[in-house]
Amino acid sequence: MRKTVLITGASSGIGLELARLFARDGYDLVIVARRREVLQRVAQELQVACNVSVTAVAKDLAMPGAAEELVEELRREGLHLDALVNNAGFATYGRFTETDLATELQLMQLNMVTLTALTKLLLPDMLARGEGKILNVASTAAFQPGPLMAVYYASKAYVLSFSEALANELRGTGVTVTALCPGITRSGFQARAGLEDSRLLRMGLMDAATVAHIGYRGLMRNHTVVIPGLKHRLLTFAVRLTPRNVVTRIVRMIQERA
Repeated sequence: MRKTVLITGASSGIGLELARLFARDGYDLVIVARRREVLQRVAQELQVACNVSVTAVAKDLAMPGAAEELVEELRREGLHLDALVNNAGFATYGRFTETDLATELQLMQLNMVTLTALTKLLLPDMLARGEGKILNVASTAAFQPGPLMAVYYASKAYVLSFSEALANELRGTGVTVTALCPGITRSGFQARAGLEDSRLLRMGLMDAATVAHIGYRGLMRNHTVVIPGLKHRLLTFAVRLTPRNVVTRIVRMIQERA
């Protein structure tokens, strides 16, 4: 029987490219995003190109209770998942005293709470079958504080820490957990966060397809942490050797508007 994967944030960027990779490997898909029309176009593309079953669910996972609603829908449809990709997420940009509280609470809900809830609710079935794969999309932001994007950086630090701890707990169960930690990647992420004129973008953007390919390969090889790109791997290593206050000042400088 074909395996099935649930991918959140699958309508664009890294999530879309991951959906294509899973489909090419013969996985049936459940893809979730806010934009129904875009999601349906993606579903049609993958069904035609890869001859797989694609279930498109339009849902705003930044809303409280959305994860529970989604899992209940899947159970009513009799869908059993072999893999989970927690990719959906967004960022805000600006001084914490000036950014919108409601938006940042939604950010925390989506980037951390929904990710945790989906993992909690779907993991028992994987454990019962003795196999499964979970990919949590974190970021190189997870490795240091991020002035001007304080809540986003903190949320990705949570994703990385949670994923590493869970991977350890699940060792020997047949279920693996991988944290994908890309650097800044070409997608609609920057526009939504208001990052277009940040110095951060001058450091070069990776292609979403390349990031997805590296993450997918790491997931299938059961790697716990995957950092695409030699430059980003070197930077995260350097962060560990540099005093924390120095790292924070450097990140602030990089993220200032050009």
